[in-house]
Amino acid sequence: MTKTADPTDRPGGAEPRIEEYPAHSVGGGLALLLGLVGLAAGIGLVIVGAVAAATAVKASLIPLGILVALGAFLMMCGLNTVAPGEARVVQLFGRYRGTIRTDGLRWVNPLTSREKISTRVRNHETAVLKVNDAYGNPIELAAVVVWKVEDTALATFEVEDFTEFVETQTEAAVRHIAIEYPYDSHEEDGLSLRENAEEITEKLAAELHARVEAAGVRIVESRFTHLAYAPEIASAMLQRQQAGAVVAARRQIVDGAVGMVELALTRLAEEGIVELDPERKAAMVSNLMVVLCGDRAAQPVVNTGTLYQ
Repeated sequence: MTKTADPTDRPGGAEPRIEEYPAHSVGGGLALLLGLVGLAAGIGLVIVGAVAAATAVKASLIPLGILVALGAFLMMCGLNTVAPGEARVVQLFGRYRGTIRTDGLRWVNPLTSREKISTRVRNHETAVLKVNDAYGNPIELAAVVVWKVEDTALATFEVEDFTEFVETQTEAAVRHIAIEYPYDSHEEDGLSLRENAEEITEKLAAELHARVEAAGVRIVESRFTHLAYAPEIASAMLQRQQAGAVVAARRQIVDGAVGMVELALTRLAEEGIVELDPERKAAMVSNLMVVLCGDRAAQPVVNTGTLYQ
């Protein structure tokens, strides 16, 4: 009996989906042997009838031999060789009768049609797509998707061409993910395509799974293989990244310099090496900050007088 989903699960009262179930099949070794024996017997009957002298014998043996040979040949038409990683979708007069996944020589009703579907893992790599990210910047990206057919009935009857369906939905998912997130996030906790590749990849896999589930396909893995700004803005964005790196480096230098100045003043006060009034402390802080934060080596000036001259 055909397994079908609940019709209420389909929007708009559409027809229920046909889901995969095992087809009735038997080992093909015995069927092959019986078919060969039947062919040999039919040919033998035709030969015996042809050489027989009596007309009645000829009239009976030759048609009988032809019928036996045709019956044996028809029975052998039900033989199928199923390789590992393949399946056969069985239909009888347009109705789904199950799927053969057992590898080897199998025999089914010879009146059925059997469509071969590969259940091996496949790769699909998209072309380099040019889209705008969440900030409107043009970027280029490509992805590779590893997938396989999970439900042969859905792959055969729910979509026109499941391979083309997967390729189209993959491109659509990649474009959708690209416009949902920026290449580089201006927010500290925001996700970006460049800095949060693992999280974005998981979201891509989840969206792909939702898109291709109707075709009975399972997404094994998905990865971005190309991600870059479009050539027309690549130079400007490189300058922006460099400026951001310079600012971050300067911020770290200033933080370190402030800590070193604070430590120097604290040590001088604790050990009583020298007492500085607020004006001299400010001058010392200014000099130390210039020395520590400057991008060139400082040129020392030796004061041979007093501290106040």
